[in-house]
Amino acid sequence: MLESTSPLPYLIIKGKRISLPIIQGGMGVGVSLSPLARAVAQEGGIGIISSAALDRLLSKRNNRKMSVYEAAYEEISLAKASGGYAGINIMCALVKDYEDSVKGALDAGADFIISGAGLPLGLPAIQPPKDTALIPIVSSARALELICKKWERLGYRPDAVVLEGPLAGGHLGFKMEQIEIESNKLENLLPSVKDMAMKYGDFPVVVAGGIYTHDDIVRFLTMGADGVQMGTRFLATEESSASPEYKQAVLNTKKEDIVIAHNPGSPCGLPFRVIKQAPMYESSLKRLRSPKCDKGYVLLKDEKGQFTRCPAKESNENYFCICNGLLSSAGYNHDEEEPLFTVGSNAFRVDKIVSVKKLMDELAGRVILQTA
Repeated sequence: MLESTSPLPYLIIKGKRISLPIIQGGMGVGVSLSPLARAVAQEGGIGIISSAALDRLLSKRNNRKMSVYEAAYEEISLAKASGGYAGINIMCALVKDYEDSVKGALDAGADFIISGAGLPLGLPAIQPPKDTALIPIVSSARALELICKKWERLGYRPDAVVLEGPLAGGHLGFKMEQIEIESNKLENLLPSVKDMAMKYGDFPVVVAGGIYTHDDIVRFLTMGADGVQMGTRFLATEESSASPEYKQAVLNTKKEDIVIAHNPGSPCGLPFRVIKQAPMYESSLKRLRSPKCDKGYVLLKDEKGQFTRCPAKESNENYFCICNGLLSSAGYNHDEEEPLFTVGSNAFRVDKIVSVKKLMDELAGRVILQTA
């Protein structure tokens, strides 16, 4: 059994030996870009970029129009440029751009594709993954079994799975009434998901949502997890591409400031954890925002099969345009739009912005930085 002072074990996924069993979460829009992913990879963890709005962010950076495919290819290449392991998080909810993001990542030699915000049932069929590990995100054993059965028919099985509990940031894989249920706590979901992974090939289970310290990591590894995924801790690093205003909002956050946006909420229809003082969220609560959707990342098909539909286009009663708010939080259109700050449930514990190296030293148990 691991002790709290024990060095962390390595993690093996699809033959890749990762020095530390830590995946930096893919935080969109524009928080998890190549500077953050590259720094994490260099420190022995898995660095992950977010595909959300990547084409728009890189078009601005490079001062030329870039396609979804080109953006994924370039950012993966930059994340891997200094060694270590790096991959990409691609949301199923971004239907229009999903396949091109996958193809760009695969062609760039991404070490991992992590996919959630929906069930990535067709992921292995898009293009042969070769050495890239395909990793779904689930919130239950049932969801994992659905994926495994579908992927079996495609001649593939997950190379690992991320089990995300209800304390995570951003979109949550639970209905509002399910979030507080005892059986949905991460530690209570883990045994059944671990059993399901054993049933379909004994692949690694990585846990996410509410994990904050070295001791948290040790606790879940002792319970049977093979690794952890962490978002908020990496949001509050020097290398994260969140705007200075976003990082300061995290430092200012109290426990009661972290809420789940729902009615109005994300046009994806999933509960969405945010800082309640975020300007876009405050406006949405007061119904001050006109219905708006001019970026088109969460578009669904209409009756003609065209990507034209988004609930945030039609009404501000139940939904608001998260694309614009998150882009603003990454500094993209800050002069034009109010920012939206999404965080995990433990963001109130963050009291300083540190380098990735210092954070990884802390998480690995080499030094102690956090006392909160």
